[in-house]
Amino acid sequence: MLRIDNIELPDFPLLLAPMEDVSDPPFRVVCKANGADLVYTEFISSEGLIRDAFRCRKKLDIFDEERPTGIQLFGGDEEKLAQAARIVDLTQPELLDINFGCPVKGIVAKGAGAGVLRDVSLMVKLTEACVRSTTLPVTVKTRLGWDDASKNIEEVAERLQDVGVKALTIHGRTRCQLYKGEADWSLIAKVKNNPRIHIPVFGNGDINSPQKALEYKNRYGVDGIMIGRAAIGYPWIFREVRHYLQTGELLPAPTLAERIDVCKQQLSRSVQWKGPVAGVYSMRKQYFQYLKGLPGIKDFRAQLVTLTEPEAICTVLDDIAKRYEGYMMERTPIELVNYHENCPL
Repeated sequence: MLRIDNIELPDFPLLLAPMEDVSDPPFRVVCKANGADLVYTEFISSEGLIRDAFRCRKKLDIFDEERPTGIQLFGGDEEKLAQAARIVDLTQPELLDINFGCPVKGIVAKGAGAGVLRDVSLMVKLTEACVRSTTLPVTVKTRLGWDDASKNIEEVAERLQDVGVKALTIHGRTRCQLYKGEADWSLIAKVKNNPRIHIPVFGNGDINSPQKALEYKNRYGVDGIMIGRAAIGYPWIFREVRHYLQTGELLPAPTLAERIDVCKQQLSRSVQWKGPVAGVYSMRKQYFQYLKGLPGIKDFRAQLVTLTEPEAICTVLDDIAKRYEGYMMERTPIELVNYHENCPL
């Protein structure tokens, strides 16, 4: 068993990454049901939360079925981040996570997200302000550094632990890499193997198969892994990874009936939570992965991403189930879509 402060998780937990316009409660619930051990909200602006902006407040919603859940904040102002942390404290998630890793230009320009990587002292001050302002365990998600010349994650890890961080998730790229190239986990391993570090260290970046999860677990020795893009439209990645870690065997790919059923569940929850317009729109990025591998699916998928009524979308999904009845789904490579390019912030 692994602990983040008072939160008990299984050995080598599998975490669902916070992804803007993706990691909403309906998505988190289906990932939790399929094996995610700890899930995170979309990142929430500390300034927006203080202003009582509806979109930011809405992101504080947590369904009971998804717990344990971490609420993630971002911001570059010490006082505002502390105030936002106090608001989060009242909503009673299991933990509070600080985003020092988002590479999107609009966030970085505000001196938040990965923009803080250029000022380690500020990162420490922001983190310490959150720790002082909440009774929740505080964790951090960050990157190796700003660019190749400033990969300072080893120093960052020690200093964040010293001010009270209870766990650290590291994405194996710099901010300047965005999501290009291959994630480098070697520095994540150095942080984990540092005798001064006693908090859990989770690795993140490019895990898109059970085989790769096991390989990285053994090679880099991290305490667990965080999966993001590989789970979009494919929540089964968590159960597949868990089964492979335990048995060395690959589970069969989810059947078409299971894919359609879970897709409809997520759509239904999305409409209930966001409303019929936003709920339908937010599902459009998911259909490609849900239906990947079906031959000649292009026309059906075109309907799914243009229809605006949930009932009509469910009818198309039912038509797909009938059209491909008996079709044996095969495991296909999971594409790591760049969700920051596909999802507006």
